Amino acid sequence: MHIMPDNNKNAVTTNTDGLQSRHIAMIALGGVIGAGLFVGSSAAISVTGPAVLVTFLAVGILVVLIMRMLGEMVAAHPGKGSFVAYIRASFGPRLGFTAGWLYWFFWIVVLGSEAIAGALIVQDWLQLPIWVLAIGLIIILKLINFAAPRVFGECEFWLSLIKVMSILLFIGIAALFVGHVFGPGVPAASNFLGHGGFFPFGPASVLAIVPTILFTMMGSEIATVAAAESHEPGQNVARVTRSIGARVTLFYLASVAMVLLVVPWQNIEPGKSPFVTAMDVMGIPGAGVIMRIIVLSAILSCMNSSMYVTSRILTELAASGDAPARLARTGKTETPRLAVVISSIAGTLVAFSSILAPDTIFAFLLSCSGGVILVVYSMIVAAYICTRGRAEKTGDTANYTLLLFPYINYGTLIAVTLVFIAMLWGHNERMTAIASLSTSLACYALACLITRRTAQEQTVLSDKKTA
Repeated sequence: MHIMPDNNKNAVTTNTDGLQSRHIAMIALGGVIGAGLFVGSSAAISVTGPAVLVTFLAVGILVVLIMRMLGEMVAAHPGKGSFVAYIRASFGPRLGFTAGWLYWFFWIVVLGSEAIAGALIVQDWLQLPIWVLAIGLIIILKLINFAAPRVFGECEFWLSLIKVMSILLFIGIAALFVGHVFGPGVPAASNFLGHGGFFPFGPASVLAIVPTILFTMMGSEIATVAAAESHEPGQNVARVTRSIGARVTLFYLASVAMVLLVVPWQNIEPGKSPFVTAMDVMGIPGAGVIMRIIVLSAILSCMNSSMYVTSRILTELAASGDAPARLARTGKTETPRLAVVISSIAGTLVAFSSILAPDTIFAFLLSCSGGVILVVYSMIVAAYICTRGRAEKTGDTANYTLLLFPYINYGTLIAVTLVFIAMLWGHNERMTAIASLSTSLACYALACLITRRTAQEQTVLSDKKTA
């Protein structure tokens, strides 16, 4: 393994059976909407009350800014590869190595964790061991990712569409219920503000749950990786990054607000879907079964995207010399099958660790991976500052339209840093923050070691040629 400079050959090539614009749009949306919204939001609501909407809005703005920066870099330099290529071009091979492997590690842990979550749901219908069901789900999604990229895109499109339509339907029905169009109705204003006001736990509670909310809203950047296999990567990414803000606002703020209007926040139980609670209040039959199907679709969508993005990141790392070269090979369908196999095996090992050693190995993996995505996001913002700074000097700024540069970018970096500080301050996330930072430093140290060894090998070869 060696590290090479970034060049255009590292980019994933566009093929005739590639992804379409509608696939890219749904991949971005599917990355944002997951089981964290349908189930995990209950924990945030229970410790924050209605003020959780402020956190969703603040985190949504942060995600929008990062996506906007990433989109502008892709529009300015299309065909370069994923965001890892822009980090590499800005700061060199060491940080490119670090960003790529950290991102791969993060989504591998997500893949294994989601496989177990999906298996637990499927077990209600199929009385089989959890490990059998988890492996079965991973194999199914591996076969999907073995096919042409368009097959992955089509599957992700429909899985994401289920989530989108479910949320839109819920918002519509809840609005009619709150408006007394059907059913007995509820005292919406009292439900929303009649139990301690808008900040029942004080303004500080808004900051305390920022890390939790941020982790539920990650994943939209996968669209920029997928766009490399579409026919118009620059245009597709630009289109997605411009519209993702409105989507985040609609699907998170509107849906959670409707839950809080239908159900007093004190009645929402951590670990139980607040949407099921709201549907029970509205008298919708089979709410539990409906939500189980929706959550399963969200889990499968997450697993599908996880396997896709980990295989493509591996391919890009291999093309850059940061992973074995054979991982960059593609078959007739232009799919890196060996990279898919490696990622599926790694995800399976993570899933097995949650069964065999949930309190040791699996807990360690969760801690190490939990905050590395924040490190990657920081690198993306820093790469944007560097890339746009160079463009400002040459006057080539047609594709850079983000206002208040560079102040808003440094503000974004500060915001991400504050999230880390909040994690260190909070008792529950402190070990995750420490482990994630340690993992990031270890990965960078490995990159430095490999770089030094490669330089020594090149020096020896040069001396032999001279002799």
